[in-house]
Amino acid sequence: QGARRVRLDGDLRAVLLEAPGRCVPYAVIEGVVRSVKETLSSQFVENCKGVVQRLTLQEHKMVWNRTTHLWNDYEKIIHQRTNTTPFDLVPQEEGAGVTVRVMKPLDAAELSLETVYEKFHPSVQSFTDVIGHYISGERPKGIQETEQMLKVGTALTGVGELVLDNATIKLQPPKQGMPYYLSGVDFDSLLQKQESNVRFWKILTVVFGFATCAVLFFILRKQYRHHRERRHLKQMQDEFRQAQERLMREMNAESGETFKNACVICLSNTKSCVFLECGHVCSCNECYRALPEPKRCPICRQAISRVVSLYNS
Repeated sequence: QGARRVRLDGDLRAVLLEAPGRCVPYAVIEGVVRSVKETLSSQFVENCKGVVQRLTLQEHKMVWNRTTHLWNDYEKIIHQRTNTTPFDLVPQEEGAGVTVRVMKPLDAAELSLETVYEKFHPSVQSFTDVIGHYISGERPKGIQETEQMLKVGTALTGVGELVLDNATIKLQPPKQGMPYYLSGVDFDSLLQKQESNVRFWKILTVVFGFATCAVLFFILRKQYRHHRERRHLKQMQDEFRQAQERLMREMNAESGETFKNACVICLSNTKSCVFLECGHVCSCNECYRALPEPKRCPICRQAISRVVSLYNS
């Protein structure tokens, strides 16, 4: 978009002489293709002359997809050769007397070549070949032969570095890393096409950005829910452990209290009587009745004169 538009006329040399270093770093120029010396002739079309020729052999086949279980089209370039010859851009009006030599046309990001010949050669298969192809998972369809040319007389729009080298004006790839174009459309159409591509990639970037944010949000939300569930589970485990410890302490306390009040003879029943005159509380009524005569206190061995029943409330 920041390229400088220059006209291919008699003032072009003066413009370059006034430019710093006799160079316009990024310029747009429009002209008609004309060969410098000999031209390239088409191998298939008579009286078809050009300056760039590209011959391509492309294989077409069907490949079995083991994941989707479907036959998919597959294309592969098995041979490609590109021939070039030096050419100039000249004004559409004859007699201007100025030309621009196009350098390194194959380095252009967009090189408009016209398809002058195209033929598809289907593969001939026997019944045995068909069975073998089904087993191998590849079914060849044929070979497509294509010839593309940049023909003499084609209107071309060049975008690149314009430099005056001695007496020759050259259009070459820019040194600042900006794209180099040799397009068959005018500059406005080329600019709209590039803006559409930029707009498409911006929209695609925004869509992928939103998709990435959505996926990241769901992942973080899922991780947060897992973290919250783990924390809740740990809290429940801690509460259960504390309740268990509290229950064990209560049970131990009750066991100790029960053992403290147990009869010293049977160790199972609760102490339920007081021996007099010693005053010891150490036996239940059943064990007292089972004591041999004369009944004596099992603690101090003093004779028991009478017994007072003890009731715990």
